[in-house]
Amino acid sequence: MKMPQRPWYLSLALMLCLSLLAGCAGTGGSRGGKGSDVVMTGLAQVGKPYVYGAEAPGEGFDCSGLTYYAHHRAGLSIPRTAAAQRKAAKPVRKNGLKAGDMVFFKTGPNAYHVGLMVDDGRFVHASTSRKQVMVSRLDNPYWQSHFLGAGTFVR
Repeated sequence: MKMPQRPWYLSLALMLCLSLLAGCAGTGGSRGGKGSDVVMTGLAQVGKPYVYGAEAPGEGFDCSGLTYYAHHRAGLSIPRTAAAQRKAAKPVRKNGLKAGDMVFFKTGPNAYHVGLMVDDGRFVHASTSRKQVMVSRLDNPYWQSHFLGAGTFVR
């Protein structure tokens, strides 16, 4: 009997989670505790649909709904919108990013976007262009040109 295959995004999330856990005792962009909880919750949502205003796995997520949900599951209270999250977060330098930190982008005249750092170069976010929660690279030219800054609620 042939076993059903796991969707690619679940395999990616599992690999990312395992690599994050393997790095918790090491150095670099990983951290234990609430930061790991935030990242694990974010990664567990990969493949869930993008829905404006949504903040729960059964509904889907918008970008700030994903970060709000991940922090809430880790026992942290943060504002609901990307702009308010940026304003309230403790600033972090781009070269000092760690897993669980938030990255902020300006994607339009009055539009902001937020994601959660997974490791030294990747972040998980609810993408409007792909209509789902996904992992992207921070060094992607689009994200580089729209980068506003970074912050954290877990340090």
